[in-house]
Amino acid sequence: MDLKGSDSPVTQPKISELRHRLPAAQRRSQLLDVAIERFAAGGFHATSMDDIADAAGVTKPVLYQHFHSKRQLYRELLDTVGQELLEAVATSAAAETAPFRRVLAGFCAYFKFVRDKTAGFQLLFGSGARRTDEFADSVRKLEESVAATIGSFIDADIEGEHRHLLGYAIVGLAEVAGRHWVTQSEAGDAKLSKAEGDRLAQQLADFAWAGLRGLPGGATREGTGS
Repeated sequence: MDLKGSDSPVTQPKISELRHRLPAAQRRSQLLDVAIERFAAGGFHATSMDDIADAAGVTKPVLYQHFHSKRQLYRELLDTVGQELLEAVATSAAAETAPFRRVLAGFCAYFKFVRDKTAGFQLLFGSGARRTDEFADSVRKLEESVAATIGSFIDADIEGEHRHLLGYAIVGLAEVAGRHWVTQSEAGDAKLSKAEGDRLAQQLADFAWAGLRGLPGGATREGTGS
C-alpha cells in the first residue's frame, strides 16, 4: 500500500525519544523521583502533571501511562516515602538492645532520612499534605505508625496509652527539629551534613532520655533497671 499520497502521514518516533526510551520500571522510578522534587517544592495544587512531565523530559501521555491521575501519583508518593521513613527508624532502633541506644539509633535514622531524602521529608511534612483533607489521613497514619513503633521500644512499666503518647512526643521532636534543620540549611544555602545530623540526633536523644529514665521501671543507658 502506497502511503506517499496519504493526507495522514505515519508518525514515527523522534530519534531523541528513541534514544531516551527507558524500560517501564526504570521510567516509573524516574518519574517518581522527579514528582517528589516537584511536589515537595510546589505542593499538590500548584504542581501540574505538565510540570512533572516537562521536568522528567517526557510527554504528558507517557506520564499518564504510569499514573492515571495527579491524585494517584501524589498518594502513592506519600505512602511510599512514608513507608521508607517508618522502616528506616524501626530497623535502626530494633538493631539495638540497650534502651538509650535504641532512642539514639531512632533519631539517627530519622535525620539520615531527612538528609538523604530531603525532598521526601518535605513532601510528607512541608508541602501542605497534612492540611489537605484528602491526603491528611495518609500523613496521620504514618505519624501514628512511627509513634507506635517508637513507643514499643520504651523500656518502662507504663500503660499502653501513656506509651503511645510518649511515642507521639518523640516523633514530634524529630519532625519539628527536622523541619527547622532543613529551613536553616536552605537559608544558608548549605547542604545538610552527616555530622550535623548525628549531633542533632545525640542532642535530642539526650533530651528525650532525661525524661524516659525517670519513668516507673525505667532503664538506665546500659539497659539495667534504674
